[in-house]
Amino acid sequence: MNRDPSAPAMTQEELKVLVGRAALAYVEPGQIIGVGTGSTVNCFIDALAQAQLSIAGTVSSSEASTQRLRAHGIPVFDANEVAELAVYIDGADEIDPRGHMIKGGGAALTREKIVAAQARRFVCIADQSKWVQTLGRFPLPVEVIPMATQRLIRQFAALGGEARVRLRDGVPLVTDNGQHILDVHGLRIPDPVAFESMVNNWPGVVTVGVFAHQRAHVCLLGTPEGVRTIAFETP
Repeated sequence: MNRDPSAPAMTQEELKVLVGRAALAYVEPGQIIGVGTGSTVNCFIDALAQAQLSIAGTVSSSEASTQRLRAHGIPVFDANEVAELAVYIDGADEIDPRGHMIKGGGAALTREKIVAAQARRFVCIADQSKWVQTLGRFPLPVEVIPMATQRLIRQFAALGGEARVRLRDGVPLVTDNGQHILDVHGLRIPDPVAFESMVNNWPGVVTVGVFAHQRAHVCLLGTPEGVRTIAFETP
C-alpha cells in the first residue's frame, strides 16, 4: 500500500489507522481470530467492524479489547472454548528484524502471550517508531506476583536494569489477572529467546514482555511511504 510522496507527512495516529486497515487482508470470513490490545489494535477493531467480514468471532487479550469488540457487535469467546486461532493480530512496543518483540505497554502481556500461543500466525501491526535493531529501548514490562517484587527488582539490577513498579493514580497498577507490573529500564536484549527463557524461570514472574518464543510471522509497518510488509523467516 503506497501513497503519494507529495502528500503531507502522516501522523502516528494516521499510520496506526493505515496498518489497522491493512491487517484485514489476513482475516477471512468464518474464522475465529485472536485480537490484541492497545491503540493500534483499536484501529484494527474499528476497521474490522466497518468491513463486516462475517467472522465467526474472536478471542481477546484484555477486558478493554473485549469491551470494544462487543460494542461493535463482534462475538468474543473465552480462550478455553477455542482450540486454535487462524491468526492473532496485535501491536508491539518494539519489534526487531527477526520478529522478536517487546510487549506489555498496555499491561496485557500475559493474556497476549496466551492468545498468541493459540494462533497459527501472528501478525504484528505497528508504526515505524516501533522498529529497532536491538530490543531494550522501550522499558521492558514484566507481570509479577506482588510478594516477589523487591527480589525481582534486585535481580534485574544485577543485569544492569532499573525496575520500577508501574503506578496508576499513585498506587500500583493491577492487571486483569490481579498482579503488578515492573517496567525495567536500561536493558539491551541481543538474544531475546535466551533472555525470555531465563526471566520466565525466576520465581514470582508471571510473564516477561519479551515475545521471542511467540514472535511475529509478519509485521505490517506503517511508514510515510505506506504500509511495509515484512515477513520473517521461520526458525
